[in-house]
Amino acid sequence: MKSKGDKTIIVFCGPESTAKSTVSHKASQIVGAEWVPEYAREYVEELNRPYTYDDVIVIARKQIIEYHRLLQSDQKIIIFDTFLILTKVWLEIVYNKVPQWLLKELEEIQIDLYLLCKPDIPWVSDGVRENEERRQELYTIYKKEIEKYNFPYIIISGEGESRLSQAISCINHIITKQNQL
Repeated sequence: MKSKGDKTIIVFCGPESTAKSTVSHKASQIVGAEWVPEYAREYVEELNRPYTYDDVIVIARKQIIEYHRLLQSDQKIIIFDTFLILTKVWLEIVYNKVPQWLLKELEEIQIDLYLLCKPDIPWVSDGVRENEERRQELYTIYKKEIEKYNFPYIIISGEGESRLSQAISCINHIITKQNQL
């Protein structure tokens, strides 16, 4: 397992339309972290066709490359707007197969904190989202996956500023905790 050194790595996770992008971006600005936007959204929006299994594999590989690149950077705090757990579940649900290398990577990566966003805010359609009726089911699956890999997590809920405030509080707590080590 590669050491992440003195970096603090936080991942936002949760079903679609749970404010992951908005909250992770704002929180990263407030705490002075490197923000890694959701690559899947960027990638799928650029396609002029429906996505395929191979497209999701490209997304997973890019997430892994970005994680390892940031391990080598000078940035001390890194916040991901989604990461491999979400991609793994996407592969399982849509294609019923996950490559072994992705499972191995999940076992080896080091994440300090997952902020699991609860689907307790209204759904907003945006042309890319596709799981409105499955948000609660996906939330439960993500939670089980995070627990399976023994990643620490905190559930973020509520609307607007409350959700952001919770996230910032959790991030500041983990940063303080790690600075004391």
